[in-house]
Amino acid sequence: MRAYLWLIVMLLLPGTLARAEGLPDLGELERSGLSQHAERRLGERIMLEIRRDPAYLDDPEVAGYINQLGLRLAGHAEGARQPFEFFVVRDSMLNAFALPGGYIGVHSGLILSARSESELAGVLAHEISHVTQSHLVRLFGKQSQAQMASLLSLAVAVLAARSNPDVAIGAAMAGQAAVIQNQLNYSRDFEREADRLGLDLMDESGYDTRGMASFFERMLQFGRLYENNAPGYLRTHPLTTERITDMENRIALRAYRQVPDTVEFGLVRAKLKAYDGTPGDAVADFSAQLTSGKYARETDVRFGYAHALLRDNKLTAAETELATLRRLKLESPLLETLAAQLRLKRKDVVGALQLLRAAAQRYPHVRSITYALIEAKVGAGETADALVLTQKELQLTPGDARMYALQAKTYAMMGKNMQQHRAQAESYLADGQLDGAIEQLELARKAGDGDFYELSQVDARLHELKQRKMEEMKRERR
Repeated sequence: MRAYLWLIVMLLLPGTLARAEGLPDLGELERSGLSQHAERRLGERIMLEIRRDPAYLDDPEVAGYINQLGLRLAGHAEGARQPFEFFVVRDSMLNAFALPGGYIGVHSGLILSARSESELAGVLAHEISHVTQSHLVRLFGKQSQAQMASLLSLAVAVLAARSNPDVAIGAAMAGQAAVIQNQLNYSRDFEREADRLGLDLMDESGYDTRGMASFFERMLQFGRLYENNAPGYLRTHPLTTERITDMENRIALRAYRQVPDTVEFGLVRAKLKAYDGTPGDAVADFSAQLTSGKYARETDVRFGYAHALLRDNKLTAAETELATLRRLKLESPLLETLAAQLRLKRKDVVGALQLLRAAAQRYPHVRSITYALIEAKVGAGETADALVLTQKELQLTPGDARMYALQAKTYAMMGKNMQQHRAQAESYLADGQLDGAIEQLELARKAGDGDFYELSQVDARLHELKQRKMEEMKRERR
C-alpha cells in the first residue's frame, strides 16, 4: 500500500517529485534517448523502492538460483547494454518484468506455475531479449516529458509487484493510469522479436525450446478462462495464437532436446511454497501431498515439508524429514543450509558451524553457504575468522552488497566503529544508495577509533563519492 500511495502522489505531481526522489532528469532522458548511465541509474532508483517493499524476496538461495539460471541465458545474449541482475518478488500473480539497467524481476507465482525448468528459462529468455533489444528504452523514448514522469512512477509502483494493480490504478487517477499502463505494454513486434531471440538463447544455453511455447500457451488458455483477471504477464505482454503458432513453427525446425530439471529447480519451488501463507497451512499442504503420494519427486515435497515444519517450530518433525532426505541421498547446498538452520534453532552453534564448514568445502562457490558460514562465525564469536572470510570473498566479488553488510556486522561485533560504517557505506553503494554511502562515510570520519592511514582512506573515498554526487547533479541540471 505504501507503494500505491506513492504512485498516487507521483501521478498528481510527476515532474517535481521525480526529481525529489533522485531519478535522472526527464529532459536528459529525452535528449539522450536514455543513455546507458541514465538507464542504469533509473534502474537503481526503481530497485531501491522494490527492495524496501515487503514483497521483495531477500533470500540468498532463491536469488542465487534465479541469477544462476538467468545469467546462464544472458551469457549467450548479444547487444546487452548493461550487466543483468535477477530478483524474485513474493506475489501469487503470474508475472515477470524487465526494468531499465538490466534488472529483471520474477514473481514467485510464476516460478511455482512453471512445470519445468525450461518453461521458467523461456520466460527469462524472453525478458532478457526485451532488454538486449532496448524495447523498454524505445518505449520510453516515444513519450513526452509529462508522460515519461507518469511512466516512471507507474514502473516503481506497479512493477514493485503488488497484487491487483488495477485496484491501485483505478484509485489513483480514475482511469487515466489505465492509459499509462497501456503505454507500458510491449508492441506485438517487440513480442515477436523477444520470442525469436529468446528461443535462440534457450537453444544456445542447452534448454528445451518447447518450454517457452508450452508455458505461453498455457498462460493464453488461462487468460481466456479468466478474462477479467488475466495473469499480469498478459497485460504487459500481448499474447496471441499467432505468436504461439509462430513459436511452434520455429521450434519444429530445431533439433529435439529433452532436458531434465536441475535438483535446485524443485527445491527452490518447494521452499517458496513452504513460506507461502501461514505456517500451519504450509505444513498441512505438504503433509497431504506425502499422504496422497501425488507428487513428481519425493525429495522436493519432503524438503518443502521440512522447511514448513521449521517455520512452524516443529523441530523434531523437521529433523525427521531431514534424516529421511539424507537416506534418499538428496545432495544440494540447500539441504546443508536447512540442516544448519535446524542446529541454530536448537541453539547448537557449534554443530551448525561444523555443518557449514563441511558444506563450504564441498560447495566452495555457493554464496548462500558462505553467507550462512559467516553469520554462524559471528554468532559464535569467531569474528576474526569471519572478517578474513569477508575480505577474501570481497576480493572475488567486490560488488556484493550482502557481503559488505556482513562485514559491517562483523566489525560492529568487534567494536570497530569506523570500519563498520566504512563497510556499510560500500554495502549501500553496491545497492545504488549513493546518499546513504556518503552519510556512512561521514559517520566513519566521526567514529574516532581509526588510525591516520584508515582515516585517510575514508577521506579519499568520501571525496570520490561526493564528486560522483556532484557530477550526477550536474547531469540532472542539463
